[in-house]
Amino acid sequence: MTWTERRFARNGAVELAYDQLQEGADGEPLLLVMGLAVSRHWWPGALCAAFADAGFAVARYDQRDAGESTRLPKPTARSNPFAALAAGRGAIYTAEDMADDAVAVMDELGWESAHVFGQSLGGVVAQRVALRHRGRVRTLTSSASLPSDVGRLGAFRHVRLGTLAKFARVKPARDREERIATGLAVARIVASPGYPFDEAEVLERITVDVDTSIADPDAQSRQIGAPWHGPSLAELRVPTLVLHGADDPVLKPSAGRATAAAIRDARLVIQPGVGHDIPRERHAAVAAEVRALADRTARVDDRP
Repeated sequence: MTWTERRFARNGAVELAYDQLQEGADGEPLLLVMGLAVSRHWWPGALCAAFADAGFAVARYDQRDAGESTRLPKPTARSNPFAALAAGRGAIYTAEDMADDAVAVMDELGWESAHVFGQSLGGVVAQRVALRHRGRVRTLTSSASLPSDVGRLGAFRHVRLGTLAKFARVKPARDREERIATGLAVARIVASPGYPFDEAEVLERITVDVDTSIADPDAQSRQIGAPWHGPSLAELRVPTLVLHGADDPVLKPSAGRATAAAIRDARLVIQPGVGHDIPRERHAAVAAEVRALADRTARVDDRP
């Protein structure tokens, strides 16, 4: 695979780093939105290749406060990201701002509309992009995510609290070596128990992104604590696929079920053995699901 050079889109004062896969660049636009405070490099390369093989032009970007995109000012007091989720602490920007970031990247790519695929917190952002910018989203895929309109305290009924305790025990990183160790530890926690853990592939992704915000609780708190003032999922009318791992160690399958139940005609796929990631063995199947969703939507749009 070959990615274009890193470029930047702008939403106000925020610069958003992005790139595009050169293979399949003439396909249908597909924008990938990664999860909590991790960079675009956390997308598995083999999954991106599977999307390209399925006929998509693949682009990925770093959300604000992640990767090479703009880092916002630190809060006056150090925040815990899960406390921020419960109480809205550290909210120096809104969830609307984060949704608008995705559209800014689409604008820079010259895409009037795109299929949007979000993983974990990226799935929440993708849902909000579809709600706030409906005409820009052809289809929505939300993977390993909460419903975007769940209340702050309500979110915790979908969260596996034992995993939060594991995250809390991960030591803060002080240098490059420790950042890599932190990234590897987090990747192991979220990995799919039903599939082999590919440490070499994970390390390749982590070492590309040596300044990852996975080791920055302040950045995590700002992202997860950003308040949403927009419509509920019941108002979403974009063709939607909801993916969730049956063995997700972070979010219970109830999160995926609640998301799908809230969106009219959403397709729900619970994946046995899958955790809070997308293992290599599922890449072709996931790409096929997204392709099928796009094809069904195209057939509906072509009706006289």
